[in-house]
Amino acid sequence: MGMGWYVARRVAWAGVVTFVILTITFVLLDAAPNAGLAQVQFQAAQSGQSAEAAAEAFRARRGLQGPLWERYLDYLTNLASGDWGWSDTRSQPVSEAILTAIPYSMMYGAPSIVLSTIIGMGIGLYSAVHQYERSDYVATLAAFFGVSIPNFWFGIVLLLVFSVQLNWFPVLFDAQIATNRTFSLANLHQLVLPIVVLMTSALAGNARYARAEALEYVQAEFVKTARAKGATGWRMLTRHILRPTLVPLSTLLVGDLLGLILTASYLIEVVFGIPGLGFLSYQAIINQDTALVLGTTLIPVFIAVIGNLLQDIAYTVLDPRISYGDR
Repeated sequence: MGMGWYVARRVAWAGVVTFVILTITFVLLDAAPNAGLAQVQFQAAQSGQSAEAAAEAFRARRGLQGPLWERYLDYLTNLASGDWGWSDTRSQPVSEAILTAIPYSMMYGAPSIVLSTIIGMGIGLYSAVHQYERSDYVATLAAFFGVSIPNFWFGIVLLLVFSVQLNWFPVLFDAQIATNRTFSLANLHQLVLPIVVLMTSALAGNARYARAEALEYVQAEFVKTARAKGATGWRMLTRHILRPTLVPLSTLLVGDLLGLILTASYLIEVVFGIPGLGFLSYQAIINQDTALVLGTTLIPVFIAVIGNLLQDIAYTVLDPRISYGDR
């Protein structure tokens, strides 16, 4: 089976997965109690008006009239034509709201990916070469701490210590600075804590993966041969251990790391008040803005599905022993 057919089959499967996730999200949103509807009915009853008429007007305004399947079919039809819907709570198109939020998520998400990859792999390789030494135990303990600690809790602790007590960093994220002075020290200053929190778990995961993969090659025959020929230190690490280790680690970066960071960023943006994609999705869920929830759901689903596809393709490209038929 050629790569073209393999990619086409995976893209078709990605479409099925996206459809299933969107359907489940749509049904769950429709089944959830609508706090806005209850508030409108309560206010109408308090003012002596008809609660039922107020509810009908609310449903008509939010596009909640008609059977569920009919509304979902309309949504899919609009989505296929490039119309992601209208956000009632923000009074703007969903696509516009998402495009406005994505840069804020990228400001701390991109540095977190780069730093956690470089530092995590470095720690993992060093830990593998110094297996069962004191530095290996320290690195392992730090990695377990990073994997185990909840990001939102860690973010709150850092805010209390470094922002409230020590006053080293701002408590709240200033969107004006981020928009008008994106590449300034002031913006970097307010992004330090979110970057540290987000990269903690990713760095720890990378370090553990890098250590496990590198251990397979530390005692390999070709590494022993290189040592016998005089290769030591940095040359041994980069040329004879790092290169074969990069094959599985590069695929990890494409799929799992992106998914991990996207998932963690939701709560981090809520804790630090960053108006990014996670915060936008959180507000949409709270306000039951169906079109905006579905739109913000599509982005991580798309990245996860495409990331997994690129991960599988990277496996077959980097390791010729893996055939497309086995994937």
